[in-house]
This record gives sequence, C-alpha cells and structure tokens, in this order.
Amino acid sequence: MGTVYVSQPDSFIGKIDERLSVKADKKKILDVPLIKVDGVVVLGRATVSPAALVELLQRNIPLSFLTPTGRYLGRLEPEVTKNIFVRKSQWSAAGNSPQAIHAVKGFVRGKLKNYRNTLMRKRRENSQTDLEEGLAKLDSAISPIETTSNINSLRGLEGAGSAAYFGCFDRLIKNSDFQFKGRNRRPPTDRVNSLLSLGYSLLRHDIQSAVNIVGFDPYLGYLHFAHYGRPSLALDLMEEFRPLVVDAVVLNALNQKKLTPDDFTIEPVSNAVHLTKEGLKIFLTLYEQKKQSKFKHPVMKRQCTYTQAFEIQARLLAKYLMEETDKYPPLILK
Repeated sequence: MGTVYVSQPDSFIGKIDERLSVKADKKKILDVPLIKVDGVVVLGRATVSPAALVELLQRNIPLSFLTPTGRYLGRLEPEVTKNIFVRKSQWSAAGNSPQAIHAVKGFVRGKLKNYRNTLMRKRRENSQTDLEEGLAKLDSAISPIETTSNINSLRGLEGAGSAAYFGCFDRLIKNSDFQFKGRNRRPPTDRVNSLLSLGYSLLRHDIQSAVNIVGFDPYLGYLHFAHYGRPSLALDLMEEFRPLVVDAVVLNALNQKKLTPDDFTIEPVSNAVHLTKEGLKIFLTLYEQKKQSKFKHPVMKRQCTYTQAFEIQARLLAKYLMEETDKYPPLILK
C-alpha cells in the first residue's frame, strides 16, 4: 500500500481493529490494514481520532499535514529512535568540518549530475531540443565541486546549477497547454510550479521519514541552514531525489497528457494555482507509482524502489558520518 493520501475535505481518519479507516460525507472512502501503511499525508482539513493517533505513534507511522495546495505545514512524529550513536556522529560533524563539507559536496554533486542527466536524456529523445546553454552552465557548476572546500561556495554552485536547469525546464515540456517561465512558490502562481511544489512537499515527507528511521536528528543539516523547526537534513538528502522523482513525475504527467488545464483551479485573491480534486487524485497516483518503481542501485548493486532508496541513502550517510565508510555516495542515475 505505502503512503495513504487523504485529500477529501473534512475527512475523518479512524482506527477499527487493526485497520485504518477514512470516511468523508459519512461514507467510507478507504479501509486498509495498518500493517500495509508506512505513512499518512493529509492535504487540507481532516479529523484524526485519538485511537488512530495512538496507533500511528505506536507503529512509528508518520502523519504529515499539507495545505490543499500542497504547502507543507508539519507532522506528527513518533518517538526519536534510540540510535544515539548516529546522532552523536551527526552533531560532531556540524559546521564547516571536513565531514560536513564532504557530505555537502555529495548532495550538490548528486543533484546537479541528476539535473544534467535529465537534460542529456531529453536531448537524446529529441535532438531538436536546444539544451546546449543549460548543459554548459551545469558543467560549469559541477566541475569545481570537488576542489571547493567552503560550504557557502558549494551553496553558490548548487544555486547556479539549479538556475541553469530551470532556465531550460520549459523546453522539457512537450505539451503546448503548459508553460514554465521559472520557479515561483509560496504560493505557486502557474500550473507547472504548483505540481513541482506539491511534489517536493510529498518528497519531504518521505525523506524525513527515512531520516527518522535511520536515527538522525532531522533538524541538523549541512547544506541547508539551521532554522527553527526546519528539517534541514531531510532537505539535504532530498536534493539528489528532486529530479529523479518529482521532476520525472511532473514531466510524465504533462508530456503524456495525464493532466490537462481543466485539472487546475486558481484562487481568486492570492492567484495560487492548485489541482482540482480529480487532478490531485491523478497526481498522487503517479507519484506513488514512481516511488514504487524499481531500478538498480549503483552502489548496492541490487534492485530497489525509490522508497527503499530514500532509506538506503540515509543509511549510507550514517555509515559515512560514523566513519564506517570513507565517503558518502549520492544516488546518481543516468
């Protein structure tokens, strides 16, 4: 089953025996064994029964809350795992330590190389697509990573590489009903950005769950600045997965015409764009299918799903910080 997404307004999430039940308008819309649930994401308003809350906590099943437009609000966290050794190593590396710098290089290299591979793949699929300038700028951001030993400078390379990628993202969309002029958020004011923002919020839930399973403190990261209440380490580990999971789902949804302009609505005052109830259902299905799809992990040399890869990458980072391995290998797929 994987993650349960609750998107119908004013739903009631309850527990009956060993099952999670969701009702809306006095009708049961979902009934699933709790053993098959590894996360719950609520988009909009929902009531959660005390019995369901206790069960989710006892089973270490995370519950995240998003707005109907996909903006992340917060989550209910089970008790922190007892692996104090992982957190001790994580805190010891805080700041501009050699380990933190190495990890940040991995996060940035993973993200930018996956951006580059996405552009290369799209160019192979359609040689008419002009991506040369974007690829050249990405190469300029990737090449100095290994010789850069300052985290702020690495942040600059990450920003330059991301700008290069999103500067030609519009050319990856082969559907004339959708245009992309650049990233905007809080709130997203066009259809493509609304999908990206929603996808990144869902990915944040999944990566934070993996970080918690491994035993990290999700709030202490290396690439992202520490802000009160922000899970910086989860955001760090998210970077290499953004193009692999979310961007891939968005491009698939648009290029295969699985979503149409009719699947979106615009808020009258804020101009925020978000999916309709039917559009959201389609997107959540595509996202869950992507998470469950399999590929060969280049380091582990075995088949795994993206959901499994979230935890694998968190464990590889833990092994590096605990000095059980000499490097952190980001997930880079061609």
